[in-house]
Amino acid sequence: MRDRKVWLKVWKCEKFGNIPLYLLDADLDENSDRLLTAQLYGWFAEERVAQEIILGVGGVRALRELGIDVDVYHFNDNHPVFAGLELIREKMEEGMSFNEALEKTREEIVFTTHTPVPAGNEVHPHRLLEYMGAYLHLDYWQMKKLGGDPFNMTVAALRMARIANGVAQLHKETANEMWSFVEGRPEILGITNGVHNGTWQDARIRKAYEEGEDLLKVHQEIKKELIAFVEKRTGVKLDADKLLIGFSRRAAPYKRSNLIFTDEKLIAPYLESGKIQIIFAGKAHPNDYTGKGIIADIVSYAKKYPNSVVFLENYDMEIGAMLTRGCDIWLNNPRRPQEASGTSGMKATMNGVLNCSILDGWWPEACNHGVNGWQFGDGKGVDDFETLEELDAHDAKCLYDVLLKEVVPTYYENKAKWAEMMRESIKSTQEKFSAARMVKEYYDLMYIKK
Repeated sequence: MRDRKVWLKVWKCEKFGNIPLYLLDADLDENSDRLLTAQLYGWFAEERVAQEIILGVGGVRALRELGIDVDVYHFNDNHPVFAGLELIREKMEEGMSFNEALEKTREEIVFTTHTPVPAGNEVHPHRLLEYMGAYLHLDYWQMKKLGGDPFNMTVAALRMARIANGVAQLHKETANEMWSFVEGRPEILGITNGVHNGTWQDARIRKAYEEGEDLLKVHQEIKKELIAFVEKRTGVKLDADKLLIGFSRRAAPYKRSNLIFTDEKLIAPYLESGKIQIIFAGKAHPNDYTGKGIIADIVSYAKKYPNSVVFLENYDMEIGAMLTRGCDIWLNNPRRPQEASGTSGMKATMNGVLNCSILDGWWPEACNHGVNGWQFGDGKGVDDFETLEELDAHDAKCLYDVLLKEVVPTYYENKAKWAEMMRESIKSTQEKFSAARMVKEYYDLMYIKK
Protein backbone atom coordinates (compact mmCIF):
# COMPACT_ATOMS: atom_id res chain seq x y z
CA MET A 1 0.00 0.00 0.00
CA ARG A 2 1.32 3.45 -1.02
CA ASP A 3 4.38 1.65 -2.39
CA ARG A 4 5.11 0.17 1.03
CA LYS A 5 5.04 -3.51 1.90
CA VAL A 6 2.58 -4.22 4.72
CA TRP A 7 3.10 -7.30 6.84
CA LEU A 8 0.20 -8.98 8.65
CA LYS A 9 0.22 -11.49 11.45
CA VAL A 10 -2.65 -13.97 11.60
CA TRP A 11 -4.42 -14.89 14.82
CA LYS A 12 -6.43 -18.10 14.93
CA CYS A 13 -9.47 -18.26 17.21
CA GLU A 14 -11.34 -21.52 17.93
CA LYS A 15 -12.11 -21.18 21.64
CA PHE A 16 -15.86 -20.58 21.58
CA GLY A 17 -17.23 -23.63 19.84
CA ASN A 18 -16.68 -21.86 16.52
CA ILE A 19 -15.07 -23.08 13.34
CA PRO A 20 -11.59 -21.55 12.91
CA LEU A 21 -11.68 -17.76 12.66
CA TYR A 22 -8.59 -16.01 11.30
CA LEU A 23 -7.93 -12.40 12.28
CA LEU A 24 -5.47 -10.10 10.48
CA ASP A 25 -3.30 -7.73 12.51
CA ALA A 26 -0.88 -5.06 11.25
CA ASP A 27 0.67 -4.38 14.69
CA LEU A 28 4.20 -5.49 13.79
CA ASP A 29 7.60 -3.81 14.11
CA GLU A 30 8.14 -4.23 10.36
CA ASN A 31 5.27 -1.84 9.58
CA SER A 32 5.53 1.94 9.65
CA ASP A 33 1.71 2.06 9.89
CA ARG A 34 1.22 -0.54 12.59
CA LEU A 35 -2.07 0.92 13.90
CA LEU A 36 -4.06 0.28 10.73
CA THR A 37 -6.05 -2.51 12.42
CA ALA A 38 -6.23 -0.84 15.84
CA GLN A 39 -9.87 0.27 15.53
CA LEU A 40 -12.97 -0.92 13.76
CA TYR A 41 -13.76 2.18 11.70
CA GLY A 42 -11.07 4.29 10.06
CA TRP A 43 -11.09 7.96 10.97
CA PHE A 44 -10.34 9.13 7.43
CA ALA A 45 -10.56 7.83 3.87
CA GLU A 46 -6.97 6.59 3.49
CA GLU A 47 -7.19 4.52 6.68
CA ARG A 48 -10.57 3.12 5.65
CA VAL A 49 -9.29 2.01 2.25
CA ALA A 50 -6.18 0.57 3.90
CA GLN A 51 -8.36 -1.53 6.23
CA GLU A 52 -10.39 -2.79 3.28
CA ILE A 53 -7.23 -3.71 1.36
CA ILE A 54 -6.03 -5.61 4.43
CA LEU A 55 -9.34 -7.45 4.69
CA GLY A 56 -9.74 -8.21 0.98
CA VAL A 57 -6.24 -8.60 -0.46
CA GLY A 58 -4.67 -9.65 2.83
CA GLY A 59 -7.52 -12.07 3.42
CA VAL A 60 -7.02 -13.89 0.11
CA ARG A 61 -3.25 -14.02 0.56
CA ALA A 62 -3.63 -15.32 4.13
CA LEU A 63 -5.88 -18.12 2.87
CA ARG A 64 -3.26 -18.99 0.26
CA GLU A 65 -0.50 -19.08 2.91
CA LEU A 66 -2.67 -21.25 5.18
CA GLY A 67 -3.27 -23.69 2.35
CA ILE A 68 -7.05 -23.36 2.61
CA ASP A 69 -8.82 -24.32 -0.62
CA VAL A 70 -11.87 -22.11 -1.10
CA ASP A 71 -15.05 -23.12 -2.92
CA VAL A 72 -17.05 -19.95 -2.28
CA TYR A 73 -16.02 -16.49 -1.15
CA HIS A 74 -18.93 -14.89 0.69
CA PHE A 75 -18.61 -11.10 0.77
CA ASN A 76 -20.57 -9.96 3.82
CA ASP A 77 -21.29 -6.31 2.97
CA ASN A 78 -19.12 -4.35 0.54
CA HIS A 79 -15.96 -4.11 2.65
CA PRO A 80 -14.21 -7.25 1.22
CA VAL A 81 -14.53 -6.05 -2.40
CA PHE A 82 -10.77 -5.83 -2.94
CA ALA A 83 -10.64 -9.61 -2.46
CA GLY A 84 -12.42 -9.82 -5.81
CA LEU A 85 -9.75 -7.61 -7.38
CA GLU A 86 -7.06 -9.87 -5.94
CA LEU A 87 -8.75 -12.94 -7.42
CA ILE A 88 -8.94 -11.20 -10.79
CA ARG A 89 -5.26 -10.18 -10.52
CA GLU A 90 -4.21 -13.78 -9.82
CA LYS A 91 -5.98 -15.04 -12.92
CA MET A 92 -4.63 -12.28 -15.15
CA GLU A 93 -1.10 -13.11 -13.99
CA GLU A 94 -1.78 -16.65 -15.20
CA GLY A 95 -2.51 -15.27 -18.66
CA MET A 96 -6.27 -14.60 -18.70
CA SER A 97 -7.70 -11.37 -20.10
CA PHE A 98 -9.52 -9.03 -17.71
CA ASN A 99 -12.94 -10.12 -18.98
CA GLU A 100 -12.05 -13.81 -18.73
CA ALA A 101 -10.70 -13.32 -15.20
CA LEU A 102 -13.83 -11.41 -14.17
CA GLU A 103 -16.15 -14.14 -15.48
CA LYS A 104 -14.13 -16.85 -13.73
CA THR A 105 -14.00 -14.86 -10.49
CA ARG A 106 -17.75 -14.25 -10.59
CA GLU A 107 -18.29 -17.99 -10.29
CA GLU A 108 -16.49 -17.95 -6.92
CA ILE A 109 -18.22 -14.99 -5.20
CA VAL A 110 -21.57 -14.55 -3.49
CA PHE A 111 -22.51 -11.22 -1.92
CA THR A 112 -24.74 -10.05 0.91
CA THR A 113 -25.77 -6.40 0.76
CA HIS A 114 -26.80 -4.67 3.96
CA THR A 115 -28.02 -1.20 4.84
CA PRO A 116 -29.93 0.75 2.19
CA VAL A 117 -28.73 4.01 3.78
CA PRO A 118 -26.22 5.73 1.42
CA ALA A 119 -23.59 6.13 4.17
CA GLY A 120 -23.41 2.35 4.48
CA ASN A 121 -22.45 1.92 0.82
CA GLU A 122 -18.97 3.35 0.50
CA VAL A 123 -17.78 5.35 -2.50
CA HIS A 124 -14.11 6.18 -3.10
CA PRO A 125 -12.35 8.42 -5.64
CA HIS A 126 -10.23 6.54 -8.17
CA ARG A 127 -7.18 8.68 -7.47
CA LEU A 128 -7.33 7.58 -3.82
CA LEU A 129 -7.64 3.90 -4.75
CA GLU A 130 -4.76 4.10 -7.20
CA TYR A 131 -2.59 5.96 -4.67
CA MET A 132 -3.35 3.42 -1.94
CA GLY A 133 -2.50 0.46 -4.17
CA ALA A 134 -6.05 -0.89 -4.49
CA TYR A 135 -5.86 -1.07 -8.30
CA LEU A 136 -3.71 -4.25 -8.04
CA HIS A 137 -2.29 -3.73 -11.59
CA LEU A 138 -5.74 -3.13 -13.10
CA ASP A 139 -6.24 0.09 -15.07
CA TYR A 140 -8.77 2.90 -14.64
CA TRP A 141 -11.13 1.58 -17.32
CA GLN A 142 -11.24 -1.89 -15.79
CA MET A 143 -11.88 -0.43 -12.33
CA LYS A 144 -14.57 1.85 -13.75
CA LYS A 145 -16.26 -1.13 -15.42
CA LEU A 146 -16.52 -2.75 -11.99
CA GLY A 147 -17.43 0.13 -9.69
CA GLY A 148 -18.10 3.19 -11.80
CA ASP A 149 -16.57 6.63 -11.19
CA PRO A 150 -16.37 7.37 -8.31
CA PHE A 151 -15.81 3.73 -7.32
CA ASN A 152 -18.89 2.36 -5.56
CA MET A 153 -17.97 -0.63 -3.40
CA THR A 154 -21.49 -2.13 -3.43
CA VAL A 155 -21.82 -1.76 -7.21
CA ALA A 156 -18.47 -3.51 -7.66
CA ALA A 157 -19.50 -6.31 -5.30
CA LEU A 158 -22.73 -6.85 -7.24
CA ARG A 159 -20.87 -7.00 -10.55
CA MET A 160 -18.33 -9.48 -9.20
CA ALA A 161 -20.89 -11.85 -7.62
CA ARG A 162 -22.78 -14.67 -9.34
CA ILE A 163 -25.60 -14.30 -6.80
CA ALA A 164 -26.53 -11.76 -4.12
CA ASN A 165 -28.98 -11.38 -1.26
CA GLY A 166 -30.60 -8.89 1.06
CA VAL A 167 -31.01 -9.70 4.75
CA ALA A 168 -34.83 -9.68 5.04
CA GLN A 169 -37.71 -10.13 2.63
CA LEU A 170 -38.59 -6.41 2.72
CA HIS A 171 -34.91 -5.58 2.28
CA LYS A 172 -34.81 -7.78 -0.82
CA GLU A 173 -37.42 -5.53 -2.43
CA THR A 174 -35.68 -2.37 -1.26
CA ALA A 175 -32.26 -3.55 -2.49
CA ASN A 176 -33.51 -4.67 -5.93
CA GLU A 177 -35.10 -1.26 -6.41
CA MET A 178 -32.11 0.64 -5.02
CA TRP A 179 -29.56 -1.13 -7.27
CA SER A 180 -31.77 -1.55 -10.36
CA PHE A 181 -29.47 0.78 -12.32
CA VAL A 182 -26.47 -1.56 -11.99
CA GLU A 183 -25.93 -3.35 -15.30
CA GLY A 184 -24.63 -6.90 -15.08
CA ARG A 185 -25.74 -7.48 -11.49
CA PRO A 186 -27.49 -10.66 -10.34
CA GLU A 187 -31.01 -10.69 -8.94
CA ILE A 188 -30.94 -10.03 -5.19
CA LEU A 189 -32.56 -12.82 -3.15
CA GLY A 190 -33.97 -12.46 0.36
CA ILE A 191 -32.34 -14.47 3.15
CA THR A 192 -33.50 -13.10 6.47
CA ASN A 193 -30.88 -12.82 9.18
CA GLY A 194 -30.94 -15.13 12.19
CA VAL A 195 -29.29 -15.26 15.60
CA HIS A 196 -27.53 -18.08 17.42
CA ASN A 197 -29.98 -19.46 19.99
CA GLY A 198 -27.24 -20.95 22.16
CA THR A 199 -25.60 -17.55 22.58
CA TRP A 200 -28.65 -15.32 22.96
CA GLN A 201 -31.53 -17.37 24.40
CA ASP A 202 -31.44 -17.77 28.18
CA ALA A 203 -31.38 -21.48 29.04
CA ARG A 204 -33.88 -20.95 31.88
CA ILE A 205 -36.44 -19.39 29.56
CA ARG A 206 -35.98 -22.12 26.97
CA LYS A 207 -36.45 -24.80 29.65
CA ALA A 208 -39.55 -23.08 31.04
CA TYR A 209 -40.98 -22.78 27.54
CA GLU A 210 -40.32 -26.42 26.64
CA GLU A 211 -41.68 -27.75 29.93
CA GLY A 212 -44.76 -25.52 29.99
CA GLU A 213 -43.68 -23.68 33.13
CA ASP A 214 -44.57 -20.13 34.19
CA LEU A 215 -42.59 -17.90 31.80
CA LEU A 216 -43.38 -14.70 33.72
CA LYS A 217 -41.92 -16.09 36.92
CA VAL A 218 -38.66 -17.06 35.20
CA HIS A 219 -38.56 -13.78 33.30
CA GLN A 220 -38.94 -11.87 36.54
CA GLU A 221 -35.82 -13.57 37.92
CA ILE A 222 -33.85 -12.56 34.82
CA LYS A 223 -35.29 -9.05 34.96
CA LYS A 224 -34.04 -8.65 38.54
CA GLU A 225 -30.57 -9.73 37.40
CA LEU A 226 -30.66 -7.00 34.74
CA ILE A 227 -31.78 -4.44 37.33
CA ALA A 228 -28.89 -5.44 39.62
CA PHE A 229 -26.52 -5.19 36.64
CA VAL A 230 -27.78 -1.68 35.84
CA GLU A 231 -27.48 -0.57 39.47
CA LYS A 232 -23.91 -1.83 39.63
CA ARG A 233 -23.02 0.03 36.41
CA THR A 234 -24.92 3.29 37.01
CA GLY A 235 -26.11 3.47 40.63
CA VAL A 236 -29.72 3.63 39.39
CA LYS A 237 -32.13 1.17 41.03
CA LEU A 238 -35.05 0.37 38.72
CA ASP A 239 -38.31 -1.24 39.87
CA ALA A 240 -38.80 -4.90 38.88
CA ASP A 241 -42.58 -4.51 39.09
CA LYS A 242 -42.74 -1.67 36.58
CA LEU A 243 -42.72 -1.93 32.78
CA LEU A 244 -39.14 -1.96 31.49
CA ILE A 245 -38.38 -1.01 27.86
CA GLY A 246 -35.06 -1.79 26.21
CA PHE A 247 -33.49 0.05 23.29
CA SER A 248 -29.91 -0.83 22.34
CA ARG A 249 -28.45 -0.47 18.88
CA ARG A 250 -26.08 1.67 16.86
CA ALA A 251 -26.99 5.34 17.22
CA ALA A 252 -27.57 6.06 13.54
CA PRO A 253 -29.95 8.93 12.70
CA TYR A 254 -32.42 6.68 10.82
CA LYS A 255 -32.84 4.46 13.90
CA ARG A 256 -34.23 7.47 15.86
CA SER A 257 -33.18 6.26 19.31
CA ASN A 258 -34.83 9.26 20.97
CA LEU A 259 -38.20 9.08 19.14
CA ILE A 260 -40.06 8.21 22.34
CA PHE A 261 -39.24 11.68 23.72
CA THR A 262 -40.85 13.50 20.75
CA ASP A 263 -43.84 14.65 22.85
CA GLU A 264 -42.20 15.02 26.22
CA LYS A 265 -45.31 16.53 27.75
CA LEU A 266 -47.21 13.33 26.95
CA ILE A 267 -44.58 10.81 28.07
CA ALA A 268 -43.25 12.73 31.11
CA PRO A 269 -45.94 11.62 33.61
CA TYR A 270 -45.17 7.96 32.86
CA LEU A 271 -41.46 8.56 33.39
CA GLU A 272 -41.94 10.65 36.52
CA SER A 273 -44.15 8.00 38.11
CA GLY A 274 -41.87 5.16 36.96
CA LYS A 275 -44.78 3.47 35.23
CA ILE A 276 -42.51 3.34 32.18
CA GLN A 277 -38.79 2.70 32.60
CA ILE A 278 -36.32 2.72 29.69
CA ILE A 279 -32.76 1.44 29.36
CA PHE A 280 -30.77 2.74 26.40
CA ALA A 281 -27.42 1.51 25.12
CA GLY A 282 -25.45 1.85 21.92
CA LYS A 283 -22.64 3.67 20.18
CA ALA A 284 -22.40 6.05 17.24
CA HIS A 285 -19.95 5.67 14.36
CA PRO A 286 -16.83 7.70 15.31
CA ASN A 287 -17.50 10.11 12.44
CA ASP A 288 -21.28 10.37 12.93
CA TYR A 289 -21.80 13.59 14.83
CA THR A 290 -25.58 13.44 14.44
CA GLY A 291 -25.54 10.00 16.07
CA LYS A 292 -23.36 11.31 18.88
CA GLY A 293 -25.85 14.14 19.33
CA ILE A 294 -28.67 11.61 19.71
CA ILE A 295 -26.77 9.86 22.50
CA ALA A 296 -26.10 13.21 24.19
CA ASP A 297 -29.85 13.90 23.99
CA ILE A 298 -30.67 10.55 25.63
CA VAL A 299 -28.11 11.18 28.38
CA SER A 300 -29.81 14.52 29.09
CA TYR A 301 -33.15 12.72 29.55
CA ALA A 302 -31.46 10.19 31.84
CA LYS A 303 -30.37 13.12 34.03
CA LYS A 304 -33.84 14.64 33.89
CA TYR A 305 -35.62 11.38 34.80
CA PRO A 306 -32.91 9.68 36.90
CA ASN A 307 -35.16 6.95 38.33
CA SER A 308 -36.70 5.78 35.06
CA VAL A 309 -34.33 6.53 32.14
CA VAL A 310 -30.88 4.94 32.05
CA PHE A 311 -28.08 5.05 29.50
CA LEU A 312 -25.57 2.20 29.72
CA GLU A 313 -22.14 3.18 28.43
CA ASN A 314 -19.67 1.02 26.49
CA TYR A 315 -22.25 -1.13 24.72
CA ASP A 316 -20.96 -4.67 24.14
CA MET A 317 -22.21 -8.26 23.89
CA GLU A 318 -22.66 -8.55 27.65
CA ILE A 319 -24.96 -5.53 27.76
CA GLY A 320 -26.78 -6.76 24.64
CA ALA A 321 -27.42 -10.16 26.22
CA MET A 322 -28.58 -8.69 29.54
CA LEU A 323 -31.04 -6.32 27.86
CA THR A 324 -32.51 -8.77 25.34
CA ARG A 325 -33.21 -11.20 28.18
CA GLY A 326 -34.28 -8.93 31.01
CA CYS A 327 -36.45 -6.18 29.54
CA ASP A 328 -40.22 -6.53 29.15
CA ILE A 329 -40.48 -4.69 25.83
CA TRP A 330 -38.02 -4.33 22.98
CA LEU A 331 -38.52 -1.00 21.21
CA ASN A 332 -37.46 -0.45 17.59
CA ASN A 333 -38.35 2.57 15.50
CA PRO A 334 -36.26 3.00 12.33
CA ARG A 335 -37.49 4.98 9.36
CA ARG A 336 -38.97 2.30 7.10
CA PRO A 337 -37.46 0.84 4.88
CA GLN A 338 -33.98 1.91 6.02
CA GLU A 339 -33.50 -0.95 8.50
CA ALA A 340 -32.07 -3.81 6.44
CA SER A 341 -32.86 -6.49 9.04
CA GLY A 342 -32.00 -5.89 12.67
CA THR A 343 -31.20 -8.82 14.93
CA SER A 344 -31.52 -7.52 18.50
CA GLY A 345 -35.29 -7.89 18.29
CA MET A 346 -34.85 -11.56 17.34
CA LYS A 347 -32.75 -12.12 20.46
CA ALA A 348 -35.47 -10.46 22.53
CA THR A 349 -38.36 -12.51 21.10
CA MET A 350 -36.58 -15.79 21.82
CA ASN A 351 -36.48 -14.74 25.46
CA GLY A 352 -40.16 -13.83 25.62
CA VAL A 353 -39.37 -10.11 25.50
CA LEU A 354 -42.14 -8.59 23.40
CA ASN A 355 -41.26 -6.46 20.40
CA CYS A 356 -42.93 -3.12 19.86
CA SER A 357 -41.58 -2.10 16.49
CA ILE A 358 -42.01 -0.33 13.18
CA LEU A 359 -42.77 -2.81 10.38
CA ASP A 360 -39.25 -2.69 9.02
CA GLY A 361 -36.38 -5.13 8.59
CA TRP A 362 -37.27 -8.62 9.86
CA TRP A 363 -40.36 -7.63 11.90
CA PRO A 364 -42.93 -7.70 9.03
CA GLU A 365 -42.15 -11.43 8.71
CA ALA A 366 -42.70 -12.11 12.41
CA CYS A 367 -45.28 -9.66 13.73
CA ASN A 368 -48.73 -10.86 14.71
CA HIS A 369 -50.05 -7.69 16.32
CA GLY A 370 -51.37 -8.21 19.82
CA VAL A 371 -50.47 -11.92 19.69
CA ASN A 372 -46.65 -12.11 19.77
CA GLY A 373 -45.84 -8.40 19.99
CA TRP A 374 -46.95 -5.08 18.50
CA GLN A 375 -46.34 -2.96 15.43
CA PHE A 376 -46.81 0.76 15.07
CA GLY A 377 -46.67 3.07 12.06
CA ASP A 378 -48.88 0.84 9.89
CA GLY A 379 -46.11 0.20 7.36
CA LYS A 380 -45.73 3.86 6.36
CA GLY A 381 -42.25 4.87 5.26
CA VAL A 382 -40.05 7.56 3.77
CA ASP A 383 -41.87 7.48 0.42
CA ASP A 384 -45.25 8.17 2.01
CA PHE A 385 -44.41 11.66 3.26
CA GLU A 386 -42.94 14.79 1.71
CA THR A 387 -40.45 15.29 4.54
CA LEU A 388 -38.72 13.16 7.15
CA GLU A 389 -40.17 15.45 9.82
CA GLU A 390 -43.70 14.46 8.76
CA LEU A 391 -42.78 10.76 8.89
CA ASP A 392 -41.17 11.16 12.31
CA ALA A 393 -44.24 12.97 13.67
CA HIS A 394 -46.55 10.25 12.29
CA ASP A 395 -44.47 7.43 13.74
CA ALA A 396 -44.15 9.13 17.14
CA LYS A 397 -47.93 9.51 17.37
CA CYS A 398 -48.42 5.86 16.40
CA LEU A 399 -45.83 4.78 18.98
CA TYR A 400 -47.67 6.63 21.74
CA ASP A 401 -51.03 5.17 20.67
CA VAL A 402 -49.78 1.57 20.79
CA LEU A 403 -47.55 1.97 23.82
CA LEU A 404 -50.00 3.84 26.04
CA LYS A 405 -53.27 2.26 24.87
CA GLU A 406 -52.18 -1.36 24.32
CA VAL A 407 -48.79 -2.22 25.81
CA VAL A 408 -49.05 -0.44 29.16
CA PRO A 409 -52.64 -1.59 29.93
CA THR A 410 -51.81 -5.20 29.01
CA TYR A 411 -48.73 -5.20 31.24
CA TYR A 412 -50.46 -3.78 34.30
CA GLU A 413 -53.98 -5.15 33.89
CA ASN A 414 -53.75 -8.46 32.04
CA LYS A 415 -50.73 -10.50 33.09
CA ALA A 416 -52.34 -13.70 31.76
CA LYS A 417 -52.43 -12.25 28.24
CA TRP A 418 -48.86 -10.99 28.65
CA ALA A 419 -47.70 -14.51 29.53
CA GLU A 420 -49.56 -15.93 26.50
CA MET A 421 -47.86 -13.37 24.26
CA MET A 422 -44.46 -14.30 25.70
CA ARG A 423 -45.05 -17.94 24.86
CA GLU A 424 -46.25 -17.09 21.35
CA SER A 425 -43.25 -14.80 20.88
CA ILE A 426 -40.84 -17.67 21.57
CA LYS A 427 -42.87 -20.19 19.57
CA SER A 428 -43.04 -18.02 16.46
CA THR A 429 -39.41 -16.93 16.33
CA GLN A 430 -36.90 -19.28 17.97
CA GLU A 431 -36.53 -21.53 14.93
CA LYS A 432 -37.68 -19.24 12.12
CA PHE A 433 -35.15 -16.56 13.03
CA SER A 434 -32.29 -18.80 14.12
CA ALA A 435 -28.79 -18.69 12.67
CA ALA A 436 -29.18 -22.41 11.88
CA ARG A 437 -32.06 -21.67 9.50
CA MET A 438 -30.18 -18.73 7.98
CA VAL A 439 -26.98 -20.69 7.30
CA LYS A 440 -28.93 -23.57 5.74
CA GLU A 441 -30.60 -21.10 3.37
CA TYR A 442 -27.24 -19.62 2.42
CA TYR A 443 -25.98 -23.10 1.66
CA ASP A 444 -29.04 -24.22 -0.28
CA LEU A 445 -29.78 -20.98 -2.16
CA MET A 446 -26.37 -19.42 -2.70
CA TYR A 447 -23.37 -21.64 -2.08
CA ILE A 448 -24.55 -24.58 -4.17
CA LYS A 449 -24.51 -23.75 -7.87
CA LYS A 450 -27.79 -24.62 -9.55
